[in-house]
Amino acid sequence: MIKTIKLLPIIAFAFILTISCSSDDAGGGSGTTTPNTAPTAVGQLTYPSSDLLCIDNTINFLWSNSTDADGDSITYRLTISLDRNLTNIVEQLTTTASNRTVVLQTGTAYYWNVVALDGEDESEPSLTYAFYTEGDGISNYAPFAATINAPASEAIVNAGTTTLDWTGSDVDTNDTLTYDVYFGDTATPVLLQTNHATSTFDVTTVAATTYYWRVDTKDNNGVKTIGQVWTFSTN
Repeated sequence: MIKTIKLLPIIAFAFILTISCSSDDAGGGSGTTTPNTAPTAVGQLTYPSSDLLCIDNTINFLWSNSTDADGDSITYRLTISLDRNLTNIVEQLTTTASNRTVVLQTGTAYYWNVVALDGEDESEPSLTYAFYTEGDGISNYAPFAATINAPASEAIVNAGTTTLDWTGSDVDTNDTLTYDVYFGDTATPVLLQTNHATSTFDVTTVAATTYYWRVDTKDNNGVKTIGQVWTFSTN
């Protein structure tokens, strides 16, 4: 009986120590972290503006500042490409300023956007703008690649009649644009309509199918710009 009484304080101390350790582990203590917040997207591309013909091939790219809710330092990734979906990249630069000067080739169509980064996360990309650098002796420029309006890329829509909607543009404002429309359920859509005069086209779709479409833009001098392939699915 005497031995049992002497062991009680030791057992009580061990029990209290176990509870204390368990409480610290469950609460996370000072190890709790707050998730990082990505910077806001760049809201405005100031220069070159959309569809601009630049008379100089030394371009000072300008855009609006992003903000970061965590107060992190922000850098910007400027991407310049030869295609609207930014896969044929000619320059990709990082800067802490909201501007960057780049020397480009003359007589060329370019596409650009900006992404903000805070060291851990990045913002959604800005809009993508197109511009031309003026070339010596060029009297006619190729149209820009068409931009998608609807259905949005990788959207899910109701089956039936679907209206393909896009925007064409050209720095030669007097040019009349026409379109070759490609559409189908394979990754290489077939040509449905040539020299289409408007920027919408109705197609018939069936349920539970993925469709692919492309629009090539032509001016009245016969100069053609190949568009990118977009996709959408039906319910």
